[in-house]
Amino acid sequence: MYKKRTIIVSNRLPIRIEKTDGELKFIQSEGGLATGLGSIYKRDNNIWIGWPGYIPECEEEKKIIREQLAELNLIPVFLTPEQIEGYYEGFSNEVLWPIFHYRLSYAIYKQENWQYYKEVNQAFCDAVWAEQPNDKDEIWIHDYQLMLLPKLIRQGDANISIGYFQHIPFPPDEIFRCIPWRNELLEGVLGADLIAFHTYNDTQHFLNAGTHILGLTIKNNCLQIGDRSVYVEVYPMGIDYDKFSALAESPDVQTRARCIKEHYQNRKIILSIDRLDYSKGILERLYAFENFLIKYPQYSNQVVLYMLVVPSRDTVPQYKRLRDEIDRLVGHINAVYGTNEWTPIAYYYNTYPVEELSALYAAADVCLVTSLRDGMNLVCKEYVASKENEQGVLILSELAGASKELLDAIQVNPNAIDEISNAIVQAIKMPEEEQRKRMDANIAIVKKFNINHWVRLFFNRLREIKHIQKNEMSRKVREGVREMIFNQYQNSQKRLFFLDYDGTLIGFHKDADDAAPTTSLYRILEKLQSDNENQIVIISGRPRETLTRWFGDKDYYLVAEHGAWTNYPAHTWTHRPQLSNRWKIPVKHIMTKFANITAGASVEEKSYSLAWHYRKAQQGLGQLRSQELVDSLRYLIPQHGLQLLQGDKVIEVKNGEVNKGLAALEIVNHYKPDFIFAMGDDVTDEDMFIELPSSALTVKVGNKKSEAHFYVENQEDAVNLVHYFVEKIESTQRIKSSPQTIRI
Repeated sequence: MYKKRTIIVSNRLPIRIEKTDGELKFIQSEGGLATGLGSIYKRDNNIWIGWPGYIPECEEEKKIIREQLAELNLIPVFLTPEQIEGYYEGFSNEVLWPIFHYRLSYAIYKQENWQYYKEVNQAFCDAVWAEQPNDKDEIWIHDYQLMLLPKLIRQGDANISIGYFQHIPFPPDEIFRCIPWRNELLEGVLGADLIAFHTYNDTQHFLNAGTHILGLTIKNNCLQIGDRSVYVEVYPMGIDYDKFSALAESPDVQTRARCIKEHYQNRKIILSIDRLDYSKGILERLYAFENFLIKYPQYSNQVVLYMLVVPSRDTVPQYKRLRDEIDRLVGHINAVYGTNEWTPIAYYYNTYPVEELSALYAAADVCLVTSLRDGMNLVCKEYVASKENEQGVLILSELAGASKELLDAIQVNPNAIDEISNAIVQAIKMPEEEQRKRMDANIAIVKKFNINHWVRLFFNRLREIKHIQKNEMSRKVREGVREMIFNQYQNSQKRLFFLDYDGTLIGFHKDADDAAPTTSLYRILEKLQSDNENQIVIISGRPRETLTRWFGDKDYYLVAEHGAWTNYPAHTWTHRPQLSNRWKIPVKHIMTKFANITAGASVEEKSYSLAWHYRKAQQGLGQLRSQELVDSLRYLIPQHGLQLLQGDKVIEVKNGEVNKGLAALEIVNHYKPDFIFAMGDDVTDEDMFIELPSSALTVKVGNKKSEAHFYVENQEDAVNLVHYFVEKIESTQRIKSSPQTIRI
């Protein structure tokens, strides 16, 4: 029996390889992701695929690395120096990193780097498929270096389970739009079933990019990609709380923490730990600290800013300039404000082991995090976890993802120098009772939403989504469903076909008059109607004049304005009796008001309904105005017994006693068919699906929540389904009319 696997894929494996005296050494990573996913990839036959961070010198080294890593359930993807330069240093860090951190001027767009990015993503895809996954396995892809990978894997198996987590921010769609290859990147990520970010804002930015750039439909937190529902959700990453809490309490760390405090003569220690990067707000922090020393000279010789900067890409000109500026500014502050007995800033450009970091957390009175933009920032969570039995205050940038969880920190705008300076004073002067209260509240969050909780929540949700998708797919009109429908068709003698028009028989157009029937549509409908046992009913929200112009010379029955008018049974238009139009004056006044302030919006007046169209309006603005319009109309709806319908780029108001369901049911009750087929794409068609007998075969156009029994993916598939009937009818007729050969 096949045992399902979890396959983790990230740019880097949770190890680093060093070569000393001709011998390869494999060193386990202690990073948050490696710790959190360790319980998964090390178990059973699960695996982690990624770059090992080392370029082998020969095939023999590759073989050694593969064998050594296989024992750890790790699968290496080997990259060339050119690929690392183009894919990682180039595209990932010179396009995606600055754009995702809102630094448009730092982005460098090179076509050759985009080619490397595609090439490496394909290499990762090949590595995944080399492990022969199937749709019982779960694949979890991590971060912005692999945005194309979900779609690439999906192309190999439409049903495979794929999650994607982005650890850095996702920018507003107008910023993301600047990337020349934005469509391909979005489509790549949308190959996943579950896409997750640290914060709600990031999910909204991604959803907006999906609808504003790709034109996708959003339903709550779900995007519809063909017949597949893709969910975009918030799962803020945690840390290994128990690890950091236990480390801080360990004798060795406690001893080292006391040494640090004694070294700085028990001055207040303000701790900051960052990787060298322009997104971390290091310069702004230094300006704020200098401002603090100027504004509050009474704290001279009483505090020290212990600033640890972890080396990163310092050969890149941009980062080298940043480091030089940090060095200059630290030197300036220490020279101007320091004394023989006191150096204001203890600055280290180095990498520390986790035990030393833990001692710093334990010793620090204040942790200062001033990121200009951060997906999460785990330093602040590690500091909190280290303060279960120690006093301390966290000052946290409101632009770091962690600020959405750690609400009891002192939150600051990292660009507001005075605000940061004042926050330092507030932290230093904070009474111990308040310190404890704030820290305990933050501890409760970090402890509960730890790394294991994060992993568990993500996979539970991914499995729920796959179950939802499976149920949705069971409703999709496939070959088996088509055969079943046609079998019922063949076993009947009196058939009714209720067909919606816009979005079902014909695609939507920005100009409604352009949506006239095509020659091929006329041909298909004529063939369907040519069987004497078939009767077509075009049931639409269109005015009767339009339906008459398009279908008046046909034998079809027509239902206009959602049931207000019908030409059944004598092909003569009649309307429902006792319908009032007095409500139209106030409703039209409100609709016109909103059309006048929304370029591209218009009001369509029908006999017994009014429609506010915004298909030509600016995306986003049209949706906003439509919601404002709905709010303005709500008080009129119950007063006049009206129904408000929110359709595809249209808000329609009509008499409450008029709907497609009642109109269709009246025809059914009189016509008495033994086969009923109904298909539509709009909310107005739901009334028809509900009112028709349970034996009716109802089909929704689009995979949306619906009362219909089945669905087709889009309008083209809707027409193809009608065409399928025609082909089967013609095939059956040919068989019946072909001469029979008698064999003796």
